[in-house]
Amino acid sequence: MTSLTEQIEGEQATFLQALEDELARFFESQREVLGSISPEATPLLDSIRQLSTGGKRLRALLCYWGWRGAGGTPNDPRVVKAGAAIELFQSAALIHDDIIDRSATRRGAPAVHKQFENMHAEQGWLGDRNLFGMTGGIIAGDLCLSWSEAMFSSIGAEAAAGFESRRIFDLMRTEVMAGQYLDVLGEVVGSEDYDLALSRAHNVIRYKSAKYSCEHPLALGGALAQQLKASQANRLVDSYRAFALPLGEGFQLRDDVLGVFGAPEETGKPAGDDLKEGKRTVLVALTEKNTSPEERALLNDSLGKQDLSLEDIEKLRSMIIASGALAEVEKIIAQTQTTVSAELNDMELEPLVKQALEAIVAKILHRAS
Repeated sequence: MTSLTEQIEGEQATFLQALEDELARFFESQREVLGSISPEATPLLDSIRQLSTGGKRLRALLCYWGWRGAGGTPNDPRVVKAGAAIELFQSAALIHDDIIDRSATRRGAPAVHKQFENMHAEQGWLGDRNLFGMTGGIIAGDLCLSWSEAMFSSIGAEAAAGFESRRIFDLMRTEVMAGQYLDVLGEVVGSEDYDLALSRAHNVIRYKSAKYSCEHPLALGGALAQQLKASQANRLVDSYRAFALPLGEGFQLRDDVLGVFGAPEETGKPAGDDLKEGKRTVLVALTEKNTSPEERALLNDSLGKQDLSLEDIEKLRSMIIASGALAEVEKIIAQTQTTVSAELNDMELEPLVKQALEAIVAKILHRAS
């Protein structure tokens, strides 16, 4: 007899393979479009395809289990397309985020804008290779964003569920871009009101990451399933949100910890990359709040310096630990897990879906990459 775990793994494997197949077909169709314009445009596709292949597929999986929890049938083409649209949007966000953060790598390989910069250098082209790299990256990110819209529009969802899933998809993209701006703003405004800085960091987590990483994909899948009566569907989507928003916040807090303390061989990023990028995370805000003026000055002088040595990074890590900030963030993550588990237990879901979501929670909050 097949266990729930085996059934979950089987469904996920089938869905993820269908997702990869859908993306592969889409990319081939876009290769024809770009090739008809000019073969010189195809590196845009190649860079997007490389980034969009693999990864955790967290958002697509949440969309799938949101769909299944709302009564959607396994491996329906609509939920596959929805997952693919979310993953294409994720790729667009990553491409632009790496440009904004001046990140040289992504998943252990050159970031998209660095690929174009390297191509410029290898070909011995004229002009500023850094500018060409950023320009190529911006255009690739914009193209990927356009493709996410094309993929979602191809679902052809009907009736109220279609309108609601469209509303969620559009809101998700707007919130991420607003959250990205708030993140950049937080790096430059400065403030000696450390409670305000902490509040700002929490707001960035919510809108730049938590909602689009967990809340909206799960809610979108539920809305798309359209199998329940409107009142029941609304209650279910509301319960999805109550579960997935804190899950997304915990996911980003774990990401912030890994951005400072993660091992490069696990994260695919250089040691202390968030420090070099100058990210004003909750971890940094808590450190600022609980250190001496001298330590605070050192932290602020160091953040955003691309040439930080391993010794510099280790000194900042020690400061973060000594301030109690790391322990406080780990405490918040643990509290988040308690909240998430309680919300999941209260949801009226079949055991298969509930166990699948439990497994995702464990991976999100206790991962090393």
